[in-house]
Amino acid sequence: MIYWLFENYFANAGLGLRIGGAGALSFVLVILLGPRLIRFLIRKKIGDRPEFDHADLNEITRHKSATPTMGGSLIVIAIFVSLLLFGNLRNMYINSGLLALVWLGVLGGVDDWLKLRRNLTGGGRDGLKSWEKFVFQVGLAVLLSVYVYRYGSASYLGPGFNPAHRFFFPVTNASVHLPILAYTLIMILVTTGSSNAVNLTDGMDGLAAGNLILVTAFFLIVSWIVGVVRWAALFNLQFVPFSAEMTVLCSAMLGALLGFLWYNAPPAAVFMGDTGSLPLGGLIGYIAVVTRQELLLLLVGGVFVMEVLSVVLQVGYFKLTKGDGMEGRRLFRCAPIHHHFHLGGWPETKVVIRFWILGVILAVLALGTLKLR
Repeated sequence: MIYWLFENYFANAGLGLRIGGAGALSFVLVILLGPRLIRFLIRKKIGDRPEFDHADLNEITRHKSATPTMGGSLIVIAIFVSLLLFGNLRNMYINSGLLALVWLGVLGGVDDWLKLRRNLTGGGRDGLKSWEKFVFQVGLAVLLSVYVYRYGSASYLGPGFNPAHRFFFPVTNASVHLPILAYTLIMILVTTGSSNAVNLTDGMDGLAAGNLILVTAFFLIVSWIVGVVRWAALFNLQFVPFSAEMTVLCSAMLGALLGFLWYNAPPAAVFMGDTGSLPLGGLIGYIAVVTRQELLLLLVGGVFVMEVLSVVLQVGYFKLTKGDGMEGRRLFRCAPIHHHFHLGGWPETKVVIRFWILGVILAVLALGTLKLR
């Protein structure tokens, strides 16, 4: 809407103004709606019960049982409204981003709701089965990949030019051709992996939100660079026509996350839940693929990668050492790894802040790789 108003009066429809507007509106919406939503969730007793496969961890997190969850709905609403007002709704990347936001937001909301209903009725805290969530995540990734591969940037320099048709290696100028099946596989791995990685990290007050802010800020910068011809050439990055509009999406995410962190900082007044972690992680992965910086996501999102690897290693080692009547052994006290440090005696706030510091270091290193080019 704002884009149409700016279109005839500002270069590139006032992109800088729309970036600022989207971020500010998202932040204000979350700040204003936060107390109302928290009161509503408390009134409806929508709180998650800590239930880990570790008695000590259950005990030290028992005080969080009354804290409401599904706070991620605030983030989804704020991003959605900001994009409707400040985004260019004729931009295919924005439309695809809106689809991913709503699709994964609904998926996470259903998962949270099922957990809460079964929790209240004494039926455990299981929501959707892992394979059910995976099917919907993969379905979204396939839709996004086919759309972007066929139509991304094709109208800018002709039908033969589409960055989605090549895979670009970091630091070097090397690239290889990507058939649509390979591109689809990359989209599935990155968006689904990122979505689930953020979901696993969302286990301490402010941990996921703080690190998402750092990763989102990085991709705001990258989206702007690769979306402008002269800047992409300056940093020796692949120019991705129309991707500069992704900065509005990143700004909306940043504003919403900053507003949410206001209420999620230790001690948290509300939890994000799958309603927020699944769409935010999926959007980060989607932006990384669109900007052709999938491998850099592994670096800048290193905290999320570390969390996933800790779970994979823990489960794998447990299964390898189990057998012949012997109980499996563990590499960590508990996984994901933030619980390992918590059980080791670190206060929760120390774990969170140190993981934030690690996230800052990784973001700076990722920015440094752009200069290496």
